Amino acid sequence: METDGPDQGAAAPEPGRADRLAPGLRRVLAPNPSPMTLHGTNSYIIGEGRVAVIDPGPESPAHLDALRAALAPGETVSHVIVTHSHRDHAPLARPLARAFGAPVLAFGASDEGRSPVMVALALSAGLGGGEGVAEGFRPDERLPDGAELSGDGWTLRALHTPGHMGNHLCLQWGKAIFSGDHVMGWASSLVSPPDGDMGRYMESLDRLDAAGAHILYPGHGPAVADPARRIAALRDHRRMREAQILATLAGEGPATSGAIARAIYHEIPPGMMAAAERNVLAHLIDLCERGRVLHDSPHGPTARYRPG
Repeated sequence: METDGPDQGAAAPEPGRADRLAPGLRRVLAPNPSPMTLHGTNSYIIGEGRVAVIDPGPESPAHLDALRAALAPGETVSHVIVTHSHRDHAPLARPLARAFGAPVLAFGASDEGRSPVMVALALSAGLGGGEGVAEGFRPDERLPDGAELSGDGWTLRALHTPGHMGNHLCLQWGKAIFSGDHVMGWASSLVSPPDGDMGRYMESLDRLDAAGAHILYPGHGPAVADPARRIAALRDHRRMREAQILATLAGEGPATSGAIARAIYHEIPPGMMAAAERNVLAHLIDLCERGRVLHDSPHGPTARYRPG
């Protein structure tokens, strides 16, 4: 993840406060700021009366209290929806659902939605990955691609958008889309195999672009007011990284993902280098699948890659 977007300097909302972003939409910021989450996780409340909550967030009694306090007298939660099962999005889903007798909905468990390549890699030794996964997460109800949910004055349509994680969903709400961690205005997403899949990430960018949303509400950071421009910037950014990887291999010969990351990432803090190495590995796996790069041992941090 790299803080390369135009909104990275935006003022932080107050954690725990219910901010009304649009008619029928409230946001409550979770108290979990970090280099990977910016100000924290955005939990969204959709509708009035019987509402849906998107991404309840991390395990936090204070945030659970804040979500309950954000509801008006007589309101209740009818659906708890998780865009993907990372620990900053999913753990509070079960406590919130129990509090209101609502189901937890998601595309599937943490290992669902993977491509055949990532399924095979998940079974291999030495690949690593699994950063931040909410172990044991399983929804009460699956929300497959294209499924619709409705409540008091609202309808959401599920868009399966694997890439950041295999079970990642975006949710279309009229001309708006809740984009989870797939598209954010302040940073690019971590793509770490086998949970992350660079080829699918790029395909999902194209799908979101084709949806024609007027605004995106991401899992972290402020709303993205020009989705087409931001998606194009993210697509160009990934293509630039791919070109840098290929140029490094052409100029320096066989190299590991870590060596390549250190050669091309000059602008990030040292603490973010591990994430950069995982992004490079994701690119290398995708390039191998496309025949652009070869490797001399099973994919992973110690494998050496060379031009195809």
